[in-house]
Amino acid sequence: MARWDFLTNHALVLILVIDHPRSTLREIAAAVGITERATLSILRALEEDGIISRQKEGRRNRYWVNIGALLRHRRQGPYSVEEMAKALLRLSERVSESAISGNGAAEAVLQEGGAGLDSG
Repeated sequence: MARWDFLTNHALVLILVIDHPRSTLREIAAAVGITERATLSILRALEEDGIISRQKEGRRNRYWVNIGALLRHRRQGPYSVEEMAKALLRLSERVSESAISGNGAAEAVLQEGGAGLDSG
């Protein structure tokens, strides 16, 4: 069976920068599981698109994410970044509800309604 990843390396780098804005290039690369060169390329692409900006703080960079630019970023197939974020939030809420009610893990949530993640 072919292996696939839910999120791209760009998305993983962006999430890491949001959570840890003072991370070094080496720390980001290690956390994402890619080379420092690939990480630098991704950070530069995100910066060119206006999604992140950076400022030197001593020997480190501090990253900021422009949420407006991120939400306006080109669509991924039929979905915008904002639509994907909302769908993931709904999925997260269902997983949390399932864990609290003791009905099992995320598998039960996905089996009973994961395909119907409509905007309701």
